[in-house]
Amino acid sequence: MINSLRSALDFLRTLHNQLIETDVEVDPAAELSGVYRYIGAGGTVARPTKIDGPAMIFHNVKGHPNASVVIGLMASRERVAKLFGCRKEELGHLIKDCANNPIQPVVIDGKAPVQEIIHRATDADFDLFKLLPAPTNTPQDAGPYITLGMCYATHPDTGLSDVTIHRMCIQSKTELSIFLQPGSRHIGAMAERATELNQPLPISVSIGVDPAISVTSCFEPPTTPLGFNELSIAGALRKAPVELVRCLTINENAIANAEYVIEGEILPGSNNVVEDQNTHTGFAMPEFPGYDGPASHECWLLKVHAVTHRKNPIMQTCIGSSEEHVNMAGIPTEASILNLLDKALPGKVKNVYSHRAGGGKYMAILQCVKKNHVDEGKQRQAALLAFSAFPELKHVILVDEDVDIFDTNDVLWALNTRFQGDRDIITIPGVRCHPLDPSSSPAYSPSIRDVGISCKTVFDCTVPFDLKEKFKRAPFMEVDPRKWYPAYEP
Repeated sequence: MINSLRSALDFLRTLHNQLIETDVEVDPAAELSGVYRYIGAGGTVARPTKIDGPAMIFHNVKGHPNASVVIGLMASRERVAKLFGCRKEELGHLIKDCANNPIQPVVIDGKAPVQEIIHRATDADFDLFKLLPAPTNTPQDAGPYITLGMCYATHPDTGLSDVTIHRMCIQSKTELSIFLQPGSRHIGAMAERATELNQPLPISVSIGVDPAISVTSCFEPPTTPLGFNELSIAGALRKAPVELVRCLTINENAIANAEYVIEGEILPGSNNVVEDQNTHTGFAMPEFPGYDGPASHECWLLKVHAVTHRKNPIMQTCIGSSEEHVNMAGIPTEASILNLLDKALPGKVKNVYSHRAGGGKYMAILQCVKKNHVDEGKQRQAALLAFSAFPELKHVILVDEDVDIFDTNDVLWALNTRFQGDRDIITIPGVRCHPLDPSSSPAYSPSIRDVGISCKTVFDCTVPFDLKEKFKRAPFMEVDPRKWYPAYEP
């Protein structure tokens, strides 16, 4: 039974080459991420890097003698599938089904594991820099970042709670900056409403949790509208409710089995914090497209009241442009697209993959099914629905069901043998996408009116139905290779 970070790590220790541990001292300031860049970061990280490498625990973190740091827990799609009890090709379908059959979280009584040790901001020695072994990913980061904090808050009007992940930079002994992209995440809407009411927004940040929570917290509208608690999807995945505990210093809940919890308040009207105020580098941290994100001048201020944690806590972190982000963002994206397509075009799309080259957000590959002549054109309708299911999507590649969407070479084969640019490209200019795409800027093209607007594009690499017989792949004999090579694994 996996219900925490520690039980997930114990499970990985039973598998071959899925987790490595080191006692060699590492500096969390750029060195730790620099090491993991080679070991298993993958994703859109600058090469050389390792795709699908093991997760890694650093037990000797400079300046933090009683804590460890784990990175890359979800940086392999196969590893995520093992943690979720399915095949890697089934992840989108599994999470979709969980989203449609949620199990709501429960609040437990008494003290939780994450409250074994308590530090209050009123303590003389309270210092976030010393309490949290939060890494900086590169030497030009704005500061130490919490990249895998599950932010949990409640809407001031409705009383409905939500969980999501935001980048948070340690700014002082008692303050964090939190980047809430306007109009995109639910906690941002909660903070804006609290400001209208001139009141702080209580918020807990749980770090080091069951990977089921980390992945499902990345769902976005319209699949999970405002008021939908994504912890209920994690509950469905584990077939048991996520356990919450009452915070000690604020009126909010936190994840009971976490390693760390930060308790605090987002101050009303504080969305003018300069993210790199301590370093003045102009950069925040590496983001999912593979570039350093610009430092924001519109972060919110999170005033910390307490930090609680387990004994010998494990800080969990990720590199923003790594395969870990691809899986956390991409698997819910796949589930969201499949959910809408199953309702609108049942049976016409077999599977969806949010490709690592798009950071799990920008690119989706749809495996389409054409059974008769009236299915022709429905593959393009599926692409339009995919853009509706996940608004930050930029490119959709359509392939036939004989193409392995998880094998980039096979997808590119379809692009080269079943695609003609003058007839198979569909462009939709002037659509809002994502501001972290550096090409979505008026400086890149005069056709772009504002930062974050893109030309969404469909690449239809499917064979026209009336030509399917002419595009059959060479038929090999079906055999079991293990007769000749017993160690073979598909």
